[in-house]
Amino acid sequence: MDFAFSEKTQNYIQRLEAFMHNFVLPAEGVYASQLQHTSDWRKWKQPPVMEELKAKARAAGLWNLFLAGSQHGAGLTNLEYAPLAEITGRSPIAPEVFNCNAPDTGNMEVLVKYGSEAQKERWLKPLLAGEIRSAFCMTEPEVASSDATNIQATALLEGNEVVLTGRKWWSSGIGHPHCRVVIFMGVTLPSAEKHQRHSMVLVPVDTPGVRIERMVSAFGMYDEPFGHGEVTFSNVRVPADHIIAGPGRGFEIAQGRLGPGRIHHCMRTLGAGERALELLCQRALNRVAFGKPLAELGGNRDIIANARIAIEQARLLTLKAAWMMDTVGAKGAMSEISQIKVVAPSVAQTILDQAIQIYGGAGVSPDFPLAEMFGCIRSLRLADGPDEVHRALIAKLEIKKHKQVATLEHA
Repeated sequence: MDFAFSEKTQNYIQRLEAFMHNFVLPAEGVYASQLQHTSDWRKWKQPPVMEELKAKARAAGLWNLFLAGSQHGAGLTNLEYAPLAEITGRSPIAPEVFNCNAPDTGNMEVLVKYGSEAQKERWLKPLLAGEIRSAFCMTEPEVASSDATNIQATALLEGNEVVLTGRKWWSSGIGHPHCRVVIFMGVTLPSAEKHQRHSMVLVPVDTPGVRIERMVSAFGMYDEPFGHGEVTFSNVRVPADHIIAGPGRGFEIAQGRLGPGRIHHCMRTLGAGERALELLCQRALNRVAFGKPLAELGGNRDIIANARIAIEQARLLTLKAAWMMDTVGAKGAMSEISQIKVVAPSVAQTILDQAIQIYGGAGVSPDFPLAEMFGCIRSLRLADGPDEVHRALIAKLEIKKHKQVATLEHA
């Protein structure tokens, strides 16, 4: 692996850092002031400053950077995009500014890779333009969705229609006023092999039978205007051609969706960790207690040093995973992808917690981004698979290697 970024990547890094410094970070306070801060998603509106920022980003050529290997994006590989994702992770509002925010990124990747031409024309095109938003409806409240074979919702074929029934929650993005479509995962072929039973279906949010029951807060925050909804699907009927790639391919699509997304999540997470360390150091140098700057008290220097070490380790591992995805594919990088999903959020969460401690009461207030970032990063240890699931896969792959060696030795 070559540790030097390409000239193309370095150019994007310089432009993106300048845009973040000049436009995005100064707009965070404006964005917050334009939010409704209510649990009622029907009153949520897109802060006007976001549309202004999106227009600037698109004009600057900093748009749809995430689509590795696709003609629709900037033509970047996963490794080339990784440092850009880290830069956007420094601000909670930045990913949407560049049209690189989840769950839209994953949904766009699904449509690029698996969507029909009609599906791409109807949904991918406006998503790429940032004109609409989308949601992903997979997790269910009644079952342990960390094992997706537990999913109980159904997507049954009846003639030329597919009928959707079930209850989903943590459907991120469903509350956005521009959300127009969701990807729904349900059982279509109950007698098939367990990984070939499910389908993913495109569902316009205004389809009869789709009902947002409530928005679910996380750590007391609603993440408006995106939000995380509990959604019921009651006898929802859409044409059968709304199934993505055909019946029974839901798990295949899910695996194709999650690989790049985990690179994005982990690098953005490290960007949040970098900003937290930066804020920690600033506070430690400027705040005085017991006659000394906080940086000179207790074990704070060790905390700062360990934070730097942890970020560097996690970054290198994530870049390796991105490089492997580009060279051997997601299947060959399965262990590394799971490793970064365990490591990166844990590193950032620890640094954010230490930064909050340095800031004292201010750290848990809305005056600084630390509390919001902490809630998001802690939630990420559950999203896209909890730590325990990833550790189980890492161990399985590691044991398999040693079983193969033992078999050869005894042959």
